[in-house]
Order: sequence, then structure tokens, then C-alpha cells
Amino acid sequence: MPSLRSRVLSAALVAVGRRRRFASAEAVRDRVARAARRPASHLPPRRLGRVADVSRTFVGAWPVYDVCPRGVEPSAQVLYVHGGGYVDELDRPHWELVRTLVVRARARVVVPAYTLAPRGTADRTVPIATDLLSGLIASGGDGGTVLIGDSAGAGLALAAAQRLRDRDREQPSRIVLISPWLDVTVSHPDQAALEAADPVLARAGLREAGRLYAGTLDPDDPRVNPLHGGFAGLAPMTVFTGTRDVLTTDSRELLRRAREDGAEVEFHEAAGLPHGYPLLPLPEGRAARSRIVELVRSAGAA
Repeated sequence: MPSLRSRVLSAALVAVGRRRRFASAEAVRDRVARAARRPASHLPPRRLGRVADVSRTFVGAWPVYDVCPRGVEPSAQVLYVHGGGYVDELDRPHWELVRTLVVRARARVVVPAYTLAPRGTADRTVPIATDLLSGLIASGGDGGTVLIGDSAGAGLALAAAQRLRDRDREQPSRIVLISPWLDVTVSHPDQAALEAADPVLARAGLREAGRLYAGTLDPDDPRVNPLHGGFAGLAPMTVFTGTRDVLTTDSRELLRRAREDGAEVEFHEAAGLPHGYPLLPLPEGRAARSRIVELVRSAGAA
């Protein structure tokens, strides 16, 4: 049974029309057009600078933030790839997770503000993310490197890990996927029923965002849909999903295919919880974040 606070939050998300952002293809196209006219900020909040040293570099056109715990040597490194349906920028919940990793796990967190769709398509985005991951692993020294992604960022993160495996036979210490969006076609037969209870996402808008991200690639291309990229040889994975999430089918399919390929998966499916719940101010979210902190610390101690 989900906590009272989670039930209240889900009701509030429905009441304020949170799902309208993905209610239709037109809604997504309108949001993309507005962002083109007036791009949203991806800057970290000022309060992050009270506990961390924050710097910014550029990898091609991508601003990449490097967030380090102040006054202590990082115990591990994290590449964090944010969600937002491939069309939305870094937002407060993303930066709050970064802050948690810096303060509680004493991790260095590298955060790319990757180019959003439709300018940023999978054929361009996945190779850059792969190079970032490879460079972070190479510079890691004795500390481990953890790859974390949420929602669309989890899809991009997993595709990058698969590409790195195929290209260099290299992997991070662990991969953590939060409410991953992996199949951009949003065509699983169970998703119609799940959508009715989802307070955040709707299939029509997701399909349009996925189409924009796929660009000229086939939607089954592993760069777009990492469910088709194979799981043998990947780092151990930890997956978080909730049953009030239309995309929970992607997590279940990942679990099935990963086990068939002999990959190691730690799987958390939270009854009654919405999309992205580990980033939310909920008891279940706090528990998930604590587990992620443990995993990052373990990577640093390995």
C-alpha cells in the first residue's frame, strides 16, 4: 500500500493537470516550439553552491556541469542523465537528486545538459553520452563510476552503456535506472490500462516526443530503444519503477530480457507509485534515494 503522502501527491498531480504536458502530440509540439522561442534554464540552483563546488565545461554544444563535494575527496563518480521526455530541460527534482548524491554519497556528479529533441536526436546524442561515460571511467582512479538516468535519461544512459560495451568492452561499476523510458513507440498492450491510473504521463504525447528523438532512425534501433541492444556484458543494474506509471512495462521487459541474457538486475517495483517517484518528496522516494546512495558508496568502496 502506498503511503498517504504518495496518494495525496498523485491526486494533486491529477488535479493540476500534470498529464496535460503529454496529453497529445500537439501539446508536445507546442511545448517544443515555445522552448525554441524561449529556452528553459538548465542552471543549477544557487543553494547547490553552498554544499558543492560547481563548474561548467562544454562537450561540443553540450554544457556539462561538474559537481563535487566541498572540502572532501569524492569517494565515487556519477554520470547523471536527466529525464524530461527528451524535450524538457534539467529541473529542480533532478538537481535535488544531484545534491543528495554529493552530500550523502560524497560523490562527484557529472551532469550533461544534453541537446533536446528535435535538434538532439539519438544518432547524435548517444555517441556523445558514450564518450562522456568512457572519459569519466578513465579518470576515475580508485573510485568507482556509477551511471544513473531517470525516465528518458535512463533510456539514453542504457543506450550509452550498450554502445560502450560494444565499442570498448568497458562498463561503469553499476547502472541505476529510475522509471526508465526505453521503447519510444509506447506500444505495449498493457499500457492502455496503465495509462488510466497514471497521474503524470500519457501515451499520445510520449509517442510524439519519442518520434522527435528518434529522428531518421528506426524506432527499434538500439540507440532509440535499448531493449533491442542486448544485456549480456553490461554492468549490474538497479531499476526502480512504480505501478502507476504507464512506462512500467518497459522496466518489466528490461527485467525479462536482462535475465534471459544472464545480466544482474536488482529490481524495485513499488505498488501504487507514479513515474519518477524516487525523485519525489515521498517516504518511498526517500527510501529509494537511500538505496541509490548506498549503491554509489559501495562503488566507491569497491
